[in-house]
Amino acid sequence: MLVAKSGKLTDKQTDGLLQSLKDRFDRNMPRHSGLPWPKIESRLVVKPENLWSLYEMDRTGGEPDVIGYDKSADVYLFCDCSAESPAGRRSVCYDQAALDSRKENKPKHSAIAMSEDMGIELLTEEEYRSLQKLGVFDTKTSSWVRTPSDIRHLGGAIFCDRRYGKVFTYHNGADSYFAARGFRGILKV
Repeated sequence: MLVAKSGKLTDKQTDGLLQSLKDRFDRNMPRHSGLPWPKIESRLVVKPENLWSLYEMDRTGGEPDVIGYDKSADVYLFCDCSAESPAGRRSVCYDQAALDSRKENKPKHSAIAMSEDMGIELLTEEEYRSLQKLGVFDTKTSSWVRTPSDIRHLGGAIFCDRRYGKVFTYHNGADSYFAARGFRGILKV
């Protein structure tokens, strides 16, 4: 389980976030049909670190929403559901090793470090493809996804997007970064 480098939300921030999450939940019922908002909200209020992570997801443009429930782990899944990769998390390379390897024109952050700081995880390729079944995402941007260690060991990283009505997976050097590439995260509550 990830532990965010969290700050504490004020009561006003907490109330605003909970209202925003409920409104988004109500507007997007097909993403989470049959899931009970009151039970989800009660889990959020007892764990301030989850609220802080969701606040950071929202603050950076992710528009987090509930996308499912994992019965075996008894957790609700919150995911970035913004139409494009979150604007506040773009122009990042894949991880700290990639960032350290750049000699010049370094980005400010890496996707892995930012996600860890926020207390969330990058989506896997499978999770990304599942998200795309709930809507249309990343038609103009792309998102880093958790890269298997054998690919990362060779210097690469993978990312996904949607073009021509299909979801694609690509590769790049992990040290690359682009203004239109960010990352999407998932939080298990």
